[in-house]
Amino acid sequence: MSVVDRSFDNPLKLEERAAMPLAGGIVLHGYQCGMLWGAALAAGAQAYRVFGPGPQAEAAAIVAAQRLVASFRAGKDANCRAITGVEFTQPSRRRLAMQIFKVFITLGFVRCFRLAAKYAPVAAAEIDTALAEQQIAAPSPPVSCAALVAEKMGASAMHVVMAAGLAGGIGLSGGGCGALGAAIWIIAMDGGKEKVEDIGMSPPRANDAIDRFVKSAGPRFECSEIVGRRFENVDDHAAYLRDGGCSEIIKVLAAS
Repeated sequence: MSVVDRSFDNPLKLEERAAMPLAGGIVLHGYQCGMLWGAALAAGAQAYRVFGPGPQAEAAAIVAAQRLVASFRAGKDANCRAITGVEFTQPSRRRLAMQIFKVFITLGFVRCFRLAAKYAPVAAAEIDTALAEQQIAAPSPPVSCAALVAEKMGASAMHVVMAAGLAGGIGLSGGGCGALGAAIWIIAMDGGKEKVEDIGMSPPRANDAIDRFVKSAGPRFECSEIVGRRFENVDDHAAYLRDGGCSEIIKVLAAS
């Protein structure tokens, strides 16, 4: 996220640090690579700069996120656990430290750093291409489940748009729940406003939000499993939200 933001000359220190809990695929749960979460947030920041607040910017952020996912996958698995070869668990700090050490000694982080170096310029180009499209239709709100959670949590207009592309499991790809990711990101920002350096990869409030999420949605983190399908496009997702889709999950997360 930091590299992509700087390519647009738009560094966002707090927002970038608050994306740390999304590393490892939603607080180390192994879903989509944190690079995708970060790139999607960066795309949302740029969509806000281009379109301002509102449905068109949210739709643009989702379209950009779709392109980001497609370019990242390019024939490979986008999940952290597949990239690193490690299934993170968090029964204790010592166990978690040992797992991270395992990634180091198996050169997992080397693969991650190489992937980040290659992907960041690709991500910036994909965002530019997506936002340069002349006609990005804006459906009636709500447009994005993730943006809706951010709004209900009291986030700023910019942060609402930044979260929008996480919808439907990042760019409607059906992966780890975007509404959950948005809630964790907002929680991390709230916790880091005074001391940005103190934001870690597993904030206690983020884990509390995950516990409430599991009680509401069950032990299912992937959007496609929760809703029973994948969304075809922005309009499809917006219609699902207008019909009350995921309303209970959104309510639970917004109370985090």
